[in-house]
Amino acid sequence: MINAKVGIVGYGVSIPYARISTEEIAKAWERAFNPGESLKVKEKAVPNFDEDTVTLSVEAALNAIKRSSIKAEDIRALYIGSESHPYAVKPSSGIVGDALGINPFSFSADTEFACKAGTAAIQIVVGLVASGLIEYGLAIGADTAQGAPGDALEYTAAAGAGAFILGKNKLVAKLIDTLSFTTDTPDFWRRPNKVYPQHGGRFTGEPSYFRHIQEATNAFLEKTKTKAKDYDYVVFHMPNGKFPRTIAKKLGFTDSQIQNSLVVDLIGNPYSAASMIGLAHVLDHAKPNQTILVTSYGSGAGSDSFSFVTTKELPFVQKKAKTADDYINRKKYISYTRYARLRRKLLL
Repeated sequence: MINAKVGIVGYGVSIPYARISTEEIAKAWERAFNPGESLKVKEKAVPNFDEDTVTLSVEAALNAIKRSSIKAEDIRALYIGSESHPYAVKPSSGIVGDALGINPFSFSADTEFACKAGTAAIQIVVGLVASGLIEYGLAIGADTAQGAPGDALEYTAAAGAGAFILGKNKLVAKLIDTLSFTTDTPDFWRRPNKVYPQHGGRFTGEPSYFRHIQEATNAFLEKTKTKAKDYDYVVFHMPNGKFPRTIAKKLGFTDSQIQNSLVVDLIGNPYSAASMIGLAHVLDHAKPNQTILVTSYGSGAGSDSFSFVTTKELPFVQKKAKTADDYINRKKYISYTRYARLRRKLLL
């Protein structure tokens, strides 16, 4: 249990408008069937020539600030989780902080833990707020995820960002507790100077994603003395549309509890932003005094679990900025040829 009063003060997302359907990808590779169908992913968000982890982070953070009761200069910590920072050596957090007008006398760093780097950033900021070192902090999960041409990841790897301002005043959702589970399980990796990640195929399922989500969630339920039925919403990391549905059922959660978080079906898996956007989408639809359970997952491997209770402040901020649905529904389909050009541009 978190002793100090701390939680979400504002939240926001950013999702590129360009989309490519998984059917288009399958056609380009002359596949007899569309692997996206079995993964329950219809299409994915693709970053344009002028979009990267930094620009997506800025837009998501601006939406979070609009929903909050504070100004950018009140933020005294900024952590950005990603595995696609535009620079190998130059912090994205410094660029984003300057663009937002955040006080330069702030704690700041980039974090990396595959797809849970964003939720790891939340835990860092929560610690700073709860300790009294800062009043408000910003945690962002953002990625322009890449999958090698022809690889299974190409059907799901997407782009997006989720941003959360954490503080103690005017909370829209109070944090109840958090817990993490981490092991050395090498299901997914990218060596230095390599453009695309490699993965262990089917090994990414049972010993990696499912084990870590299950261990973290079960331990969290035991720690908080709660059960699956005690939550109105649940958010699991979404590497595809199949895995979160499977683990939800295995852990005793219903379709109605997980449905509002499943943004993966229409935008793909934006890696570090997946759980963050899923949580934001739930907050867009939630009502006061509803409980939310979140368990992220990052290859390598680990999971972070959180629980929140929404407050009476939530309805007043939901429409103050673009919602996740606004971004999901704002889209333009592109051909595989254009997709290949965009991908090449981002890798230069």
